[in-house]
Amino acid sequence: MSQSSSPTERVAIVTGAAGGIGRAVASRLEADGWRVLPVDLRGGFEADLTTREGNRAAVEAALERFGRLDALVANAGFQHVAPVVDFPEDRWDALLALLLTSPSLLAKYGWEALRESGDGRFLAIASVHGLVASPFKAGYVAAKHGLLGLVKTLALEGAEAGISVSAICPSYVRTPLVEQQIADQARAHGIPEDRVLSEVILAPQAVKRLLEPEEVADVASFLLGPAGRNFAGAPVVMDLGWTAR
Repeated sequence: MSQSSSPTERVAIVTGAAGGIGRAVASRLEADGWRVLPVDLRGGFEADLTTREGNRAAVEAALERFGRLDALVANAGFQHVAPVVDFPEDRWDALLALLLTSPSLLAKYGWEALRESGDGRFLAIASVHGLVASPFKAGYVAAKHGLLGLVKTLALEGAEAGISVSAICPSYVRTPLVEQQIADQARAHGIPEDRVLSEVILAPQAVKRLLEPEEVADVASFLLGPAGRNFAGAPVVMDLGWTAR
């Protein structure tokens, strides 16, 4: 059943919202007064975002439930760590489908609703790996670099449509996505798991700590607020000094 929003209630779709950054962003937006459709394979509105049908269904669900759409937060993702010669081809396909093609499809299917909003927003949760590379992450790094190219293009197209497009590029965040790759990183680098955090994950950063999901959500809230209109196509980098070197 449709739950129409009042003219002052803004509506957002947040993908990958079952945990980590996505859950933190969805919770922060709800605290800010947004109506949120959380999308994930586990909980919320369940959709397979590696398919065209799943992305279309997410947009249609938000419009049916709330009657409008003001923001799309493309956050869903996963990681795979392996040398390029061993990188599974199906994992490559799935990474590009979820990290790059899904944001493109969400923009395509939601563009008219964002335009009708009068102050539409598209926010991609990218990564410092959209700006730099690390070994053994060919699929993830390629997809995140492509995502920033998509953001730049959407920002140019959105300028005349009243749609603000931006991205956040965080370094490693304390999420299950990071925790689950410890064993793979240790195997790929040939070191014990207890050395991965200091010698691999935090090594490029000037500030030796993980970001918290809520810190990324704070920046997302800012970019989706009034001041976010000033950001168009340029990534907001929160990498604790990684790219300062």
